[in-house]
Amino acid sequence: MRTLYLECNMGAAGDMLMSALIELHNNPEDFIQRFNQLGIPKVKLIKEKSVKCGIVGTHMKVLIDGIEEMSHDVHHHGKQVHTHNHGVHHHEKGHEHAHSHSSLHDIEHLISDLKIDEEVKKNAIGVYQLIAEAEGYAHGRPVSEIHFHEVGTMDAVADVVGTCMLINELQLDMIIASPINVGSGQIQCAHGILPVPAPATASILRDVPIYSGEIKGEMCTPTGAALLKYFVNSFEEMPVMKIEKIGYGMGSKDFLAANCVRAMLGETVKKMDDIVELCCNLDDITPESIGYVTELMMKEGALDVYTTSVMMKKNRPGFVLTCMCKKEDKDKFLKLIFRHTTTLGVREYTCNRYGLKRNIKEVETGFGNVRVKESQGYGVSRIKIEYEDLAKIARDNNMSLEEVRRKIKGEC
Repeated sequence: MRTLYLECNMGAAGDMLMSALIELHNNPEDFIQRFNQLGIPKVKLIKEKSVKCGIVGTHMKVLIDGIEEMSHDVHHHGKQVHTHNHGVHHHEKGHEHAHSHSSLHDIEHLISDLKIDEEVKKNAIGVYQLIAEAEGYAHGRPVSEIHFHEVGTMDAVADVVGTCMLINELQLDMIIASPINVGSGQIQCAHGILPVPAPATASILRDVPIYSGEIKGEMCTPTGAALLKYFVNSFEEMPVMKIEKIGYGMGSKDFLAANCVRAMLGETVKKMDDIVELCCNLDDITPESIGYVTELMMKEGALDVYTTSVMMKKNRPGFVLTCMCKKEDKDKFLKLIFRHTTTLGVREYTCNRYGLKRNIKEVETGFGNVRVKESQGYGVSRIKIEYEDLAKIARDNNMSLEEVRRKIKGEC
């Protein structure tokens, strides 16, 4: 699988993610030229070399009318972000804003008019919706009342659209990210002093593994959080993968640790979902009961159920009952085992299961339609006629299974 792994040990911001991804692109200069022709108002994208702790990477500078906008509340990435702690305002009666602002609808309209793929438009709007929903949740207001300062809005649009374009053009099968360092302490913002992570960022990153490092300040911006939440398939340690390219997207400030997002592009072996094996020893149960619980667990969705004959203590013949199931179904099958067997304890093993890609198709034969399972992967390709269809043909035509296989094999 073509996999992207994002290392977020120093948090993430939209410009850092875009900077890391452009280093993976086959033709960065062509990308920047095409980006600058999209028509995002007053925006120009420039690719700069940046060095952090001796490591050479990229910093993507977004110019608005020729000026790189910097936040009045400079966090460790140094850019203005379109969130409550960096310039989001809400309509309130009797409250006038000195700056013009854009609603979520305005941003969606702007993105929809850009000359980019429909998939990129959909993703960019989806990222903005995550941000607006988080702002609304943090401030107790409907999404329709969330407005962004015009100053800083366009560079945020550039970060989001640019990242979405790069992800689309890299043609990825899977995106994995490390747990996210969100920083620590407090930050000064338009509304006062807020804890880190800022409320909108914390809301976006619900159900995502995050942690607080030693560095004080905002390590993960709402834009970075929304991009990660929207695109990342899983947050975990780096999987086994064959690395093809590495990109470093640099932040603005310097720390003892390299202030960057590291992006690694490579191939991973497609792994099926982790499964659980539930096992117990039985020496005081009837064969009928074992048959009953085996059939019951298969009907309830077990991946497989089987027994193994063993000699147990006191030289008693017995069985090991094994139920293979998905992790989320573990409790259900534990209850079934305890309810329908005589065991006093069940062992649990977590397994990585690898398998061939499978699909079932119907094939017309001289005996009617039969279902055929196709399996591919790891250099292997095979087909197998479904047993129930074979058995029905054999019964209806007074033939053996092998005879049926031979007669219809060429038709499948």
